[in-house]
Amino acid sequence: MSSLAFLSSTGGTNLQSFIDAKARGDFEPRIACLITNKLDCGAAEKAKAVGIPVYFVDPSGKSREQYDREVMEVLEHCAPDLVVLGGYMRIIGPEMVRAYPRKIVNVHPSLLPKHAGLMAMQAHQAVLDAGESETGMTIHFVDEGVDTGEVVLQKSVPVNVGDTADILKDKVQALEKEWYPKVVQHLLEA
Repeated sequence: MSSLAFLSSTGGTNLQSFIDAKARGDFEPRIACLITNKLDCGAAEKAKAVGIPVYFVDPSGKSREQYDREVMEVLEHCAPDLVVLGGYMRIIGPEMVRAYPRKIVNVHPSLLPKHAGLMAMQAHQAVLDAGESETGMTIHFVDEGVDTGEVVLQKSVPVNVGDTADILKDKVQALEKEWYPKVVQHLLEA
């Protein structure tokens, strides 16, 4: 059975979608571990609640390279077939990208290349500020740039009059919840 390692720093909405898909029988791969740089994040709580091992790698006082090496040590221990980012608020460095070529995927809350480099609420507000008629999410491989990797899948939703950044967040997260586990399973089966 294939497996993945999940990296997250935030509430764990994406991780929960994988946990829920697995509970429904819609997702077969094993979630080998969660790696986080924020021990008290919601993702860690969600992982612990279902028995997923949680590894905290403290970034305090470390260079990106040193931190990434420590994450790679945990990845070596967990031995995933794919590394999945979901709300991971760190940039993956070149050494880690080269160690896992086309084996690290991320979901971004916009239709890349629009609003690359922006985090969730920033991206949603940028969509509104630009007066765009649609937004969505992009699942992409991680490369040495920021949100520049090869696109695996994009899905869009309309931006309606009166939508706020919070409404767009809910719409985009619904897409992520539906599509991210499906895409990851497909990548692991390929």
